Amino acid sequence: METETLALAQEIDFSMWGLFARATLTVKLVMIALIAASIWSWAIIVHNLVAYRRAKREARRFDRAFWSGEPLDELFEQMGPEPKGRAQRVFAAGMLEWRRSHREDGGLIPGAQARIDRSMNVAIAQVSDELQNGLSVLATVGSTAPFVGLFGTVWGIMNAFVEIAEQQNTSLAVVAPGIAEALLATGLGLLAAIPAVIFYNKLSADADRILSGYESFADEFATILSRQLDS
Repeated sequence: METETLALAQEIDFSMWGLFARATLTVKLVMIALIAASIWSWAIIVHNLVAYRRAKREARRFDRAFWSGEPLDELFEQMGPEPKGRAQRVFAAGMLEWRRSHREDGGLIPGAQARIDRSMNVAIAQVSDELQNGLSVLATVGSTAPFVGLFGTVWGIMNAFVEIAEQQNTSLAVVAPGIAEALLATGLGLLAAIPAVIFYNKLSADADRILSGYESFADEFATILSRQLDS
């Protein structure tokens, strides 16, 4: 009897595709959802890693240009009012408001400093939204994927016990496929969740550092303009 049971178990396809093909519709839907969530998470991770690297490179390049001693008006003319770089956009927002604050006679409209600060803060907020785009998805996948996988596991094990009861057989050939299918759902849940959590923490920290650099620049730029306002 044991020899027959082992022979039967060896004939069962325990590959990933075989386990998926034998799973019930509910478990299949869970697996497909987890695979889709994993692919979506990796797409966000790769996109944000590239975007953050580009943002850091642009910020370094802009810092060199800003502190090179070149007149700020000339630097602004070279970049234009709508530059592509994020650091440049913060600078452009401040310069645009600075120019708008001048009257035709050359004097300044009262409250210029406050308006310049608000303009740069709005630009930083817009940049922040861009940098943090997709991070909420990673947080959601990281926190929910294990539970979705666990749901698939519970459902699969329940069906395995139902099959045992129907066949009145607790042999390995009957029990193993259902348990393996159920555990595959848990594995896919962890496969989706672990990278999402790791990269959510990393990307959040990177975004905070980049935004901190923009805020520091905005403070320094506002100080420079304040000196000109007071002179």
